[in-house]
Amino acid sequence: MQGVSNSNQAMRRQALFMDLYKSAFPTVAKYVSRMGGDFDEAKDVFQDALIIYYEKVILSPTALKNDIGYLIGTARNLWLKRYYQTSQHLPLDHLEIPLTDEESPSSGRLLRFLETAGRKCMNLLKSFYYDRLSLQEIADEFGYSGTRSATVQKYKCLEKIRETIREKSLAYDDFME
Repeated sequence: MQGVSNSNQAMRRQALFMDLYKSAFPTVAKYVSRMGGDFDEAKDVFQDALIIYYEKVILSPTALKNDIGYLIGTARNLWLKRYYQTSQHLPLDHLEIPLTDEESPSSGRLLRFLETAGRKCMNLLKSFYYDRLSLQEIADEFGYSGTRSATVQKYKCLEKIRETIREKSLAYDDFME
């Protein structure tokens, strides 16, 4: 009788893997593709993520709240690790991740929230993020006593914007067109 229960268990495991594959693999494949990988690399990463998932959930008594999310997150981390090891070791700020039309941020919406912080904050944030001025250059340009003061002011500007967003209960998707 043990052979029958092992067979049932194997069938349930196979059905679970098929469900996970159908639910999560398209997302992983799309992510790997956008990050410069191909279909075979996406399959490799996903299969590695499935093994990690299996070891975490099936072989140990760990219960996950979101199996699909865990699997996709694991695959993304594996891809980033693989990508970093095989790339020319470029930092992520030099990596261009293409956005599809449906994922491009709405500059109008973003600008309206930046404006809530005031003109001086907008100029400071523009100098730091867009013009790429150092904090010392910003301190000199805006009349702050030093880099520490410029850092504190930049933080206060970002907090004003964050507070406005929190007040309106907005999420990342609210800025996407």
